[in-house]
Amino acid sequence: MRRHTYLYIFIPLLLLSSCGEYQRVLKSTDAEYHLDFAKRAFAEKKYTQAATALEPVVTVFKGTEKAEEALYLLALSNYENKDYETSGTWFKTYYTRFPKGKYTELARYFCGYGYYLDSPDPQLDQTGTLKAIQELQSFLDYFPKSDKVSLAQNAIFELQDKLTLKQLENAQLYYNLGTYLGNNYESAIIVARNAIKDYPYSKYKEDLELLILKSRYQEARESVDERKTDRFREVVDEYYSFINNYPDSPHRDEAENIFKIASKYTQE
Repeated sequence: MRRHTYLYIFIPLLLLSSCGEYQRVLKSTDAEYHLDFAKRAFAEKKYTQAATALEPVVTVFKGTEKAEEALYLLALSNYENKDYETSGTWFKTYYTRFPKGKYTELARYFCGYGYYLDSPDPQLDQTGTLKAIQELQSFLDYFPKSDKVSLAQNAIFELQDKLTLKQLENAQLYYNLGTYLGNNYESAIIVARNAIKDYPYSKYKEDLELLILKSRYQEARESVDERKTDRFREVVDEYYSFINNYPDSPHRDEAENIFKIASKYTQE
């Protein structure tokens, strides 16, 4: 019973001691003390404390042998704390200041990968996604033999799919609008073709090509009589392109039905 009593007293004292040192660090102007505390806090996975301790003194180490370590540790502390926007800023500061530094490879990788983890949903603004792709591609350009190449490449493919999905949704929106206030089918085709051009290896390419076929078909149906034949010829061309690219498509029946109708208008 006495042993348990000691434990109940000892553990809170430890916590109070830790918090007390953290408060002393924040009040201290000793940069070395800040760095030493940050390293210990990071090892204990107290990433917020490590980052908070380092941020006010990181510039003090500029030009010294500890400048790299302090700056990288600050960036990595924010990264581990899942503050990817802040960590990206510090990682970029690091690799800009130390282009051939000890941690440059990792700084470039974590900068881009953090932005990847922070990338927004497809429905939202994709500025962050584009930034992630740019940073990850720069990492691949600078370190093509890194052991993290496959991770970076897979992240880029996933980010590109996200951008493609957003374009697919935009094209689908135009398709759904039909002839409301104009020919929205043509707008759907333009958006879909641009997406295929920009991201030719996306997993959404088949969906984009199917939407182009359907848009051509609806556009032909809505055309005036004197233009129907030419428009349906375009539908037939799109059908053959789609079937050649995706002979086993789960949408083949839909494509075949479109072709049958279009063929009636194109027969001599």
